[in-house]
Amino acid sequence: MMWTALMLGLAGSLHCAGMCGPLALALPHPGGGATGFVVSRLAYNSGRIATYLALGALFGLLGRSLALVGVQRWLSIGAGSAMLLGLLFASRLGARTPVVAVVDRLKATFGRLLHRRTLQSLALLGLLNGLLPCGLVYAAAVGATATGGLISAVGYMGLFGLGTLPLMLGIGLSGRAFPVAWRFRLQSWVPVSLALVAMLLILRGLSLGIPYLSPDLAAADPACCHH
Repeated sequence: MMWTALMLGLAGSLHCAGMCGPLALALPHPGGGATGFVVSRLAYNSGRIATYLALGALFGLLGRSLALVGVQRWLSIGAGSAMLLGLLFASRLGARTPVVAVVDRLKATFGRLLHRRTLQSLALLGLLNGLLPCGLVYAAAVGATATGGLISAVGYMGLFGLGTLPLMLGIGLSGRAFPVAWRFRLQSWVPVSLALVAMLLILRGLSLGIPYLSPDLAAADPACCHH
């Protein structure tokens, strides 16, 4: 199921382009010519992915604890169901939700870092950006928890971050050559990808014995071996 993290990141980057694209476009040039420009964009995205890895460790500890008590199957089913319910309620909300308002306020606090023009400030900006309220990051965290292990959860969030990298790095490097209209048009595919990942998590939890898609989790459940 690790590949679903990469798929979620690739599709989720369409949403990131709309929400965080303006911030990526506003990143300063610390100097150093073309090489310095590319390195600065890599520093920002590295900071963002580092935050995802830290979140993976946090949710991995939770997932491992739940797996040890024998609820990994139900966690996977619950995670997928929560994603589907989130999509259902999200479709009934306007674009200006309280979460979006919080994001706007948090972005306003980045002004000081945007004026420093150093690699350290850009990396820190990426770290903070990874903490912005984002439904896609929450969805990835749920999927990481469902892996049931610390290392697997960190890997899951790492793959999610790598999935977001091509588009987000592309926007940062291309600047205003990337049309705003394209970013919002691409976001229409995000619900489809989320629904697919949700169904895969539910399928995994059903433990049908299908390799890779729905492995027999009961056989690996420590609770099943102690009566």
